[in-house]
Amino acid sequence: MELPVTTPDSGGRKKVSYTIETRNLSYALPSLYDEFSWIFCCKNPKRPQKFIIKDVNCEARPGEITAIAGPSGAGKTTLLEILAGKISPTKATGQVLVNGHPVNAKCFRRLSGYVTQEDALFPLLTVEETLMYSALLRLQGGKTESANRVGVLIKELGLEHVAGSRVGGSNRGISGGERRRVSIGVELVHDPAVILIDEPTSGLDSASALHVISLLQEMVAHQGKTIVLTIHQPGFRILELFDRLVLLSNGCVVHNGSLEYLEERIKFSGLQIPPHINVLEFAIDVTGSIVIQTSETPNIHFHLKDHGEKKVSLTTSKHNDMVEKCPSYSNSHIEEILILGGRFCKNIFRTKQLFATRIIQALLAGFILGSIFMNVDNNLGRVALQTRLGFFAFSLTFLLSTMTEGLPIFLQERAILMRETSRGAYRVSSYVVANTFVFLPFLLMVGLLYTVPVYWLVGLRQNMDGFLYFVMVVWMVLLMSNSFTACFSALVPNFIMGTSIIAGLMGSFFLFSGYFLSKEKIPNYWIFMHYLSLFKYPFECFLINEYGGKGGKRCLESERGECKLFAIDFLRQQDLKESQKWSNLAVMLCFILGYRVLCYIILWCRCYRTRN
Repeated sequence: MELPVTTPDSGGRKKVSYTIETRNLSYALPSLYDEFSWIFCCKNPKRPQKFIIKDVNCEARPGEITAIAGPSGAGKTTLLEILAGKISPTKATGQVLVNGHPVNAKCFRRLSGYVTQEDALFPLLTVEETLMYSALLRLQGGKTESANRVGVLIKELGLEHVAGSRVGGSNRGISGGERRRVSIGVELVHDPAVILIDEPTSGLDSASALHVISLLQEMVAHQGKTIVLTIHQPGFRILELFDRLVLLSNGCVVHNGSLEYLEERIKFSGLQIPPHINVLEFAIDVTGSIVIQTSETPNIHFHLKDHGEKKVSLTTSKHNDMVEKCPSYSNSHIEEILILGGRFCKNIFRTKQLFATRIIQALLAGFILGSIFMNVDNNLGRVALQTRLGFFAFSLTFLLSTMTEGLPIFLQERAILMRETSRGAYRVSSYVVANTFVFLPFLLMVGLLYTVPVYWLVGLRQNMDGFLYFVMVVWMVLLMSNSFTACFSALVPNFIMGTSIIAGLMGSFFLFSGYFLSKEKIPNYWIFMHYLSLFKYPFECFLINEYGGKGGKRCLESERGECKLFAIDFLRQQDLKESQKWSNLAVMLCFILGYRVLCYIILWCRCYRTRN
């Protein structure tokens, strides 16, 4: 974004600065009728809108900390989200200006840093790794420049003593104040000129809160950044660090100016500030007694001062065509995939629930199932055949259902993905591809650990090509389940609904697989579920591998020394052909790719809605 106001940075180079301004900005919650008006044919009478913010006029300048304050429900976070581009300015009335020109939300999101109230971080990465991966995704200089930037940032944030510690969750890892500084650091790696922070002191003790705000004040003083933050009720020491205060009440601006001028206005209103209560805290309690600032009742003292500053800025940009140049992605597709893949690997290997537990589970399940169904095929007869079919069915149930435990991890990653892609760190397609490739070797290892004991203990077809094909089918089943879980984790809003939907669909797939009801007995209006079943194709592959090919001449049932049912005849009864051995694998591959493509489409739509 090519903008006129510049300040020298520490290296002596010219660095662009930004003045953010709102003019008569209003935002109302969309009604249910507005969201679904295309359904109704007749016009609905206009209902009064519920404004969250209304006619807001405020300004944030370079080299200043602008604090948006007010009681709960005053519209602080909504105003900040509009400034940050999280809520598109096109959905609000009025104007959001950057250096006197209408803001391009897409460009501004990439140029600025936006820190949400919730710390969306990977708990198993260290502080240094968290900042390093953010730098690799946001900077173009490669590992060397990223490492240098992270080293400087860790010192600036005062995180040297916890650089090698894992971020952790709410009960483990670094402290809340340190985690808050890491969240700020993630958005500072690309050195944005504008930083927007929602409740930076929320949940922190007074010392940690003061440390965070003091850090921001140092950035303002030495780097000339434009910092806008929301805050509820800061203490005396924190309040003194703010350069400009925007006080909101019921979505309207009560005050826009310095703290000293707010105190003058309170006294002018005939109110006396009690001892041991700071100005802002008292102003929030008596907002009804202070005249609301509007375009008709401006702050005269600061209006005159601002007018002169704006005149210089606009004169400087008189000959600037203001063609905004959005920064492109810092890395190519392949580089993004490699960086994200490395981050995925570290998270997987450090997640005991997903790594160690899955390995032990696969080994134990293989040995236990192998000991239960050991050498069943030594006996001939219908009972032995049904037992072998039951083993195949239970194996598929185990393999497909156990992969759904990755749902909470996918949901956690989705929140981080939404934040990172909205700021232009990388492409959604790179995330999906990296996630897919990382799980290929991991799931192959899990499949081998399950197959090696169970295949030989159960006494399946005793040759290497049968064993390798069985391993291939198990691997494909695990990949199908993983892709299925990833797809629905992108779709569902939370873990509870995701678990319910995935469990229900898995049960339906098992019901229509052909194990309980043959294809001919399934009603026509449900036949589509038979072909969509994730159980159908691997189950058929197991049968063909065991009873087809060279094993087709085996006798499965005999009476009085005479064979009544050969293996090849059993396959014909099941309407299975030898050629389906590979065509079913192709269908399973299509399921894997299809669910991944669907996952990409859903995530892209989510990110698009967030950006727009």
